[in-house]
Amino acid sequence: MDPNRVRVFIVDDDRDISMMLSALMEKEGLTNMVAHDGETALQMVPMKMPDMLLLDVKMPGIDGMEVLKRVKEMEPELPVVLITAYAEIPASVAAMRAGAFDYLAKPFDHAEVIRVVRAALAERERRRKSCSQHALGDAGLREMMGPSDAVTRIIREVNRVAQSDFSVIIQGETGSGKELVARAIYKLSRRAGAPFIPLDCGAIPETLIESELFGYQKGAFTGAVAPKAGKFEAAQGGTLFLDEIGNLPLGSQTRLLRVLQEKAVLRLGATKPIKIDVRLLTASNQELQGLVESGQMRGDLYFRLNEFTITIPPLRERKDDIPYLAKRFLDLTNKELHKNVQRFSEYCLEALLSYNWPGNVRQIRSVIRRAMLLADDIITEKHLDIKRAPVPGLAFTPRVQGTPWNELSLREIVHRSVVTVEREVLLQVLKHTRGNKAKAARLLQIDYKTIHTKLKQFGINQSGGSHD
Repeated sequence: MDPNRVRVFIVDDDRDISMMLSALMEKEGLTNMVAHDGETALQMVPMKMPDMLLLDVKMPGIDGMEVLKRVKEMEPELPVVLITAYAEIPASVAAMRAGAFDYLAKPFDHAEVIRVVRAALAERERRRKSCSQHALGDAGLREMMGPSDAVTRIIREVNRVAQSDFSVIIQGETGSGKELVARAIYKLSRRAGAPFIPLDCGAIPETLIESELFGYQKGAFTGAVAPKAGKFEAAQGGTLFLDEIGNLPLGSQTRLLRVLQEKAVLRLGATKPIKIDVRLLTASNQELQGLVESGQMRGDLYFRLNEFTITIPPLRERKDDIPYLAKRFLDLTNKELHKNVQRFSEYCLEALLSYNWPGNVRQIRSVIRRAMLLADDIITEKHLDIKRAPVPGLAFTPRVQGTPWNELSLREIVHRSVVTVEREVLLQVLKHTRGNKAKAARLLQIDYKTIHTKLKQFGINQSGGSHD
């Protein structure tokens, strides 16, 4: 693990202790960040993706024990070291059974702090290596796709169906990770030692799709100068993955159904069928049931393929995965480009979270790689090749009421209109953020102090309502 890229997250309401620990980490060459309450810490963990957590037990509001519990739900592999008083050591030992890596008792011995921090970081690295060496199963899918509840659900479904020979349909938008899920099923199946053969049905001309799937004999058509095995034969004993199955022509669908029913394939131009033992996984970025209803897909084939379905939500519905994937692609591109880009700015993270991601994971990878090429130390919003999505509901047309020009100058009319618009924007953005002023400030690209001044100026209360 490169010490320059390690991020130690210090959470303690005692600012003197936070400063001391921060200075100690910097002396050891470790990057650190600080929060002074549990609520802020829980917001920052999924966005900043630290490598370990130094967490005070006694804090106002959400205490350290509750933060530990929630962090382990969000990021089970994150090492958490508790900061505690001597009198609280028995409770801290009990907390270790609930997932804490270790504890540090006040007052600190600096050498002991460094020893525990280094041990926690070594454990983090060990777990990372273990995950990367694990064939695409639980840890692998989570590493590739993210920590969200949606990914957890997909992992459960993969585990449930992998050991069977069920045909599986994997539904999801382009770039959402359908082949990753297919490979995870294959790696966890009893057929993992046999071939995995992928074929994109949308990338092959209609005139060639059957010869690709079923193979052909010499002389079956002009240009068939030698016999060729199709994908079914190539996958013998293993798994055939047909991506974008909805693009398969109806005639080819009929032949595919026959192959599945008879468990035998007939090469083009041949008279003798070849027995096959192949598991079929399919994927589509379209709703296959809709294709059946529109006559573009055979109903009997659909029902044969649909023994089990896994649906991958688009990235815009998996917000928890966005900071994780962005950080993952940042780390990978740092290695590729031999750079040391440290992190994303707050506005940049807000832009990533508010963007719609029509190209899903494939697109965020491309956007981060391009940003890494442009950035030197921190990726900011200006490095992103995306447009920030508008705040939902922030759409109105200011209107001049009555005939103010009978009494006011143009400058006065414009000034009053600007004040009205500014107040309305603040109200709507605070409504959108449910009163979260820090998030509202990031969306409006102003600092936290400014938004407080504006709220007071316009008579807007802390929850986003009006005093009027």
